[in-house]
Amino acid sequence: MLSQRIFLGFGLSVLLVISAASIGLDVKSRSDAAQVDHTLAVLKKFTELRLLLRRAESAARGFALASDSKFLGEFHDAQDKIAPAFAELIEATRDHPGQTQLLEASETLVARRLAVSSELLRLQGAGDAAGITALTARQEGRTVMDAVSANFDRLAAEEERQLAVRSKDSRRTSIILLAIDLAGALLLLMIAATLVRAARQANRDLENSLQATRAANESLEAAVAERTAHLVAAHEELRQSASVLQSTFNSMAEAVLVIDTGGTVVLSNPAAQRVIRYQPGMNVEQLRTRTVMYRPDGSTPLSLDEMPAARVLRGEQFDRTEVLTRRADRRDPAHFVISGRPLRDAGGAISGAALVYHDITEARDTERQLQQAQKLDAIGKLTGGVAHDFNNMLTVITGTTETLVAGLAQQPALQSVACLIDDAAERCTELIRHLLAFARKQPLQPRNVDINGAMLDIAKLLRPTLGEQIEIETVLERESATSHIDPSQLANSVLNMAINARDAMPDGANLLLETRNVVLDQAYAEANADVVPGRYVMLAVSDTGSGMTSDVRDKAFEPFFTTKEVGHGSGLGLSIVAETVREYRGTLTLTRSDLGGLKAEIVLPLVLGAETP
Repeated sequence: MLSQRIFLGFGLSVLLVISAASIGLDVKSRSDAAQVDHTLAVLKKFTELRLLLRRAESAARGFALASDSKFLGEFHDAQDKIAPAFAELIEATRDHPGQTQLLEASETLVARRLAVSSELLRLQGAGDAAGITALTARQEGRTVMDAVSANFDRLAAEEERQLAVRSKDSRRTSIILLAIDLAGALLLLMIAATLVRAARQANRDLENSLQATRAANESLEAAVAERTAHLVAAHEELRQSASVLQSTFNSMAEAVLVIDTGGTVVLSNPAAQRVIRYQPGMNVEQLRTRTVMYRPDGSTPLSLDEMPAARVLRGEQFDRTEVLTRRADRRDPAHFVISGRPLRDAGGAISGAALVYHDITEARDTERQLQQAQKLDAIGKLTGGVAHDFNNMLTVITGTTETLVAGLAQQPALQSVACLIDDAAERCTELIRHLLAFARKQPLQPRNVDINGAMLDIAKLLRPTLGEQIEIETVLERESATSHIDPSQLANSVLNMAINARDAMPDGANLLLETRNVVLDQAYAEANADVVPGRYVMLAVSDTGSGMTSDVRDKAFEPFFTTKEVGHGSGLGLSIVAETVREYRGTLTLTRSDLGGLKAEIVLPLVLGAETP
């Protein structure tokens, strides 16, 4: 009995030892299995997180290529799931600090990559091709994704290594546990109470842990939602600011060019196409070949070193530098005021330049016209004063010659001389009348005049005036052309132009008088400030003479300007004609005639349905 008890006691002891060993091995087996399951779960989460990242990246690329809002929704959906996935992975790897730190670093990189993708989507939505090109050129997204991929590969490799180790331990424990499973049954019974108690404690601990995890998840979700709202608001504010900036830039009246160090235009506004004739795709060199730039004097071309782009790329900063440009398709120069600023990178090196072109051509033309008007006003006052004084003297001369002619009735020879003096005085009186008209001190007597009939009468008067060596030809409008003008002033105007044509043909040639009804459009009216669009009658005098150079043509309407020799012209002819025509809301232009010489062309308003007296 004692031995049995001893045996039983020994057996129970051995059984207890076996049971204890079996229970220990069972616990270890469970732990190994849990670790394996945990490792597999972590690997699965890695896989899901990678799929989310690829999905976000694919959606961003799809939107960049097709601008389809479906891809934009996919991107935001994947973006919203990435942060919670990271949180779960970080929580699952708390027992491995190295993995946790690598995940946190990867989360920062992924956030940066999503920010780059969001910026790309914003630029694509705004149609900012230049911003997309600049963002793509930095290749920041590829660099970040390469780093994220490398981190994920390290994380996966470490989890797979742990999986291999834990799987091996689990198999070895299973074999040992199988061998002592029967012997450990009693031990399991003996420690059942302890296991139950431990399990209850573990359950309580697990429940507490789950509650803490749920609270942490709720807090994290609230923080993520708040951050997302802030990001959305910031993105909307940035979008509105960019829209306002783009609208302001596009509405600027000044032409703006932003160039890089190679002269390539990286940014321009619509005014650049209108003001400096820039076309998309052109560089500074191509733009320079279309025009020639001069200094403010208008005759000294700018050297390459003096060009605005070259100066600002050298680091110069300048404001309101005036230059003149001439294009092959434009006769008059364009005046520009240019400001330039160099652009520098973070290191202070010049990375480009910004140029602003302000067109002041109209202002310069206005200044020139004001100066011309002031000059004409001064000359008009001087002319009026001289004409009045001369008229007073002529009054005495005219009255004396009339008395002289009457007193020499019995002496025909002397009376003839007196008549010549009287005729000369009458011609002087006519000249004074023109001078007073030029000075705006002589009242006008306009009426409806048949331009065709007036031109025929003028042609008859021109024959003895011009001489036989000038062949006069008339080409008149078939329809009646009536304008409201002083007929004497019209005759004198045509006579002035015909005499100028005669002087340009000293050896004789052809003179053409023509009339034509014309319709002037808005473009012509904009080029001639005194004219409004409508129907006009044109009368012109064309010759086969030597014509005029552009410099002479620019000064032809200035009072007292003449190219004739001293004593052969006062220089008042064309200026008086121009003032006369302007008085009747018409224009006078000088162009090259079809005959090879000069064509003086007067355009006067056409009176519709009018009857001439």
